[in-house]
Amino acid sequence: MPLITSICAFPLTTHCMQFMLLFSRQGKLRLQKWYVPLSDKEKKKITRELVQTVLARKPKMCSFLEWRDLKIVYKRYASLYFCCAIEDQDNELITLEIIHRYVELLDKYFGSVCELDIIFNFEKAYFILDEFLLGGEAQETSKKNVLKAIEQADLLQEVRHITESAWSDSV
Repeated sequence: MPLITSICAFPLTTHCMQFMLLFSRQGKLRLQKWYVPLSDKEKKKITRELVQTVLARKPKMCSFLEWRDLKIVYKRYASLYFCCAIEDQDNELITLEIIHRYVELLDKYFGSVCELDIIFNFEKAYFILDEFLLGGEAQETSKKNVLKAIEQADLLQEVRHITESAWSDSV
């Protein structure tokens, strides 16, 4: 019985990611998004094993590898590795495109994103990922639409902050 079971309804017709991990060249986990139900112990074991496996690979090696009953697709951008697990029948190139699109969204939002942006603004990094992917599948492919949703959320947060400040000043 495989450790990770699929939650995709139609695995042959949809592209369903099992999880995404972002980690540094030193192996520090910066972001993790799980689309399958696993215990914390299992997540830690998987994370530790995958981080070691990916970091041990040489830069010129292929960005795809078979691992357990999954395919791992990863890409390094500056000091961060973006690592995704997909099912065996899923397309690795689509996953690379998803990783690249996420990096482009982060880049657009943060203006040349770096590891520190992810560390200090992890909630925004998660929000951007959630606007882009839903349940491990691409929800919105338009960068413009994703960025517009994030802009609107930022404005709402700003208005809420101003309202709370005004309220606390008047009390």
